[in-house]
Amino acid sequence: MLSEKAKHLTPSLTLGISTKVKELKAQGLSILDLSIGEPDFMTPDAAKQGGIFAIENNKTKYDAAMGNIDLRKAIVNKLKVENNLAYSPGDIVVSSGAKHAITNALMAVTNPGDEVLIPVPYWVSYPEMVKLTGSTPVFVETTAANGYKLTLEDLKASITPKTKAIFITNPSNPSGIVYTKEELTPLVDLLVSHNIIIIADEIYERICYLDTYTSVASLSEAAKNLTITINGTAKSLAMTGWRIGYTASNTELAVAMGSIQGHLVSHPSTISQYAALEALKNCESDIQNMVKIYRTRRDRALELLAGITELSVIRPDGAFYVFIDISKLRQKIDAESLSLAVCDRLLESYQVAFVPGIAFGNDNFIRMSYATDLGTIEEAISRLSTFVSSL
Repeated sequence: MLSEKAKHLTPSLTLGISTKVKELKAQGLSILDLSIGEPDFMTPDAAKQGGIFAIENNKTKYDAAMGNIDLRKAIVNKLKVENNLAYSPGDIVVSSGAKHAITNALMAVTNPGDEVLIPVPYWVSYPEMVKLTGSTPVFVETTAANGYKLTLEDLKASITPKTKAIFITNPSNPSGIVYTKEELTPLVDLLVSHNIIIIADEIYERICYLDTYTSVASLSEAAKNLTITINGTAKSLAMTGWRIGYTASNTELAVAMGSIQGHLVSHPSTISQYAALEALKNCESDIQNMVKIYRTRRDRALELLAGITELSVIRPDGAFYVFIDISKLRQKIDAESLSLAVCDRLLESYQVAFVPGIAFGNDNFIRMSYATDLGTIEEAISRLSTFVSSL
């Protein structure tokens, strides 16, 4: 009964961990959950009021397939002020979350047989989304020596005549690495020379601990023309359940994505769009406060993890994750998947939930989210240390 696409999908390991956590909690166990990629903050009040305004003023009818015009104007302003990018409302498509935005982008630009480059480690859904839209994921391995960042040599070796697009995730989920302008420029210049479309996933761009942040599309006019920027309100504005993402691209691509979206879902919830409008206009201080707290948590997590000599970390400069290198534990744990075995033992015996690195293409790591309170972070790392010492 199943299509070939459905048959070849890989189940989400992150959802599997979440299911196990729920089962253990239902048994009465207290689980320290550092697996979830969701802010522990509540949606800012101004955004909530935007949703309430929409409900009370009957802003609940159909709207434009590409999204509410006022919201698209606010996104244009955000991109100009924060990212030095000049777009018009006709270049913006508002979607039901960043996942939906990525799906729109892939459907608009890829054909069967096209290859989409995915640097490793990658966000868990990229390969499956590529497969669902009919093209082929091609994994580009990165190395510890380069901080698991894509290099020009990595990229050159991966491009073929079938290469149509590439994901550049900045900041990265799961590693938290952030590409600087100097690191991005040669990569983007090469991609432009090959006319390769860049899907720039910048959903975490406001959660950045460096002094400056560079959007891919801002590097040159040629880069902008080939880039589909993915962003949204879920991570930086603690609005995961509102499901508002968006793309910024050239007009031709935007019209195509808007048409695709119009046929599949019409448009995102009008209520959520009004909430996002207020979030973009009036929640700057909320973002700054959240990022300040994330930075404090990151620094404390790194301090504690540094005391576990058998482990090492990739220093995160953005997002709210630490990617922890567990490769030295291979000599003590005999398992087909090291990261799965470690996460299973931590969950079942120590009641701590992490995500296995195999979900992101690298079995030598586990991912820890610090989108939770300091007490939970400290106790979870203490239990991790006890587990490592017990081996």
